[in-house]
Amino acid sequence: MAFSSCHSPHPSKLTTVRSSPFLLSTLLTLTLLSPLPAHAAAASPFPKSAGKLATTSCPEPPLSSGGIPRTREYLDTVVRCLDTSWSAYFSRTRTRFERPGVRYAEDGTVCGVPVADVDAFYCHDAKTLVFPLTGRWIEGRSDLYPFKVAAHEYAHHLQTLTGIRRSYETRYRAEAGARAELRRRFELQADCLAGVFMGSVRGSLGRTGEEWAALDEVVRGSGDGGEGRSHGKGVNRGRWFKRGLTTTSPAACDTWSAPAGKVS
Repeated sequence: MAFSSCHSPHPSKLTTVRSSPFLLSTLLTLTLLSPLPAHAAAASPFPKSAGKLATTSCPEPPLSSGGIPRTREYLDTVVRCLDTSWSAYFSRTRTRFERPGVRYAEDGTVCGVPVADVDAFYCHDAKTLVFPLTGRWIEGRSDLYPFKVAAHEYAHHLQTLTGIRRSYETRYRAEAGARAELRRRFELQADCLAGVFMGSVRGSLGRTGEEWAALDEVVRGSGDGGEGRSHGKGVNRGRWFKRGLTTTSPAACDTWSAPAGKVS
C-alpha cells in the first residue's frame, strides 16, 4: 500500500514499502510464517508494559479564519505535538522513532494520488503525511475533525515504523478471502491510535463536552457500508476511537485479535 486514507486503494494495486531495518523482530518473524486467521492475535508492538501515552499539552491555534497560512500553522502545531508524544512512547518501548515528512498541497497529484479526491493521507513509501490545504475537511472548520484526521494519518506512520503495516500487507497478499476484514482491522487500529493521542492531550484543548460529542457523531457518521468496506461500520469506528480516547493506552488498540463483529 503506497498510501492510506479514507479513500486508499488496496495493497495489491500498489507498490510494497521498502524493508525497514528497525522493524520489531517479532513482527519480522510473523511475515515468514504461514498466514494466520484474520482474527488471530499477533505479537503487539504496543506492549501493555509500556503503559499509557503520557499526558501532554497541545493548544490548538484558531482555524476558522485566516486561510491557507492559518491552516498550515494549525497542522504544523498538531504534527509537532504528535511527534513529541509518540517519540517519547517509542523511547519507552525501545523502538526507533522517525518523524514523518509533511507535505502540503492545494491541487495536483502527490504520491500518485489526486489531492482533490481525499481529505488527507499517508504516503507509506515516502513516510510522509500529505495534507490538502483546502476542502471541506479543513476550510473554515472550528470543530475537532481536522485534528482527528491528522492523528489518524499519523497513526499509519506508527504502523509503518513498528512493522504492523508490513505484517498486514504480507497477510493481505496471502489471504485473499480475508482482505476486506484485514484492511478494516488496519484502519480501525489507526482510529484507535488517533483516539489515544487525542485523549492524552484532551485537557489542553479547551473543548466542551458538546464539541467532543459532535466529534463522536462525525466519526460514527464516517463508517462505510455495502461491498468493499475498508474502514468499518460507523458504530465500530466510533467504538475504537472512543476506546483509544478513554484508555490513552496504545495496547488497547489491538484490533488484530478482536472478534470479527468488532471490526465489521
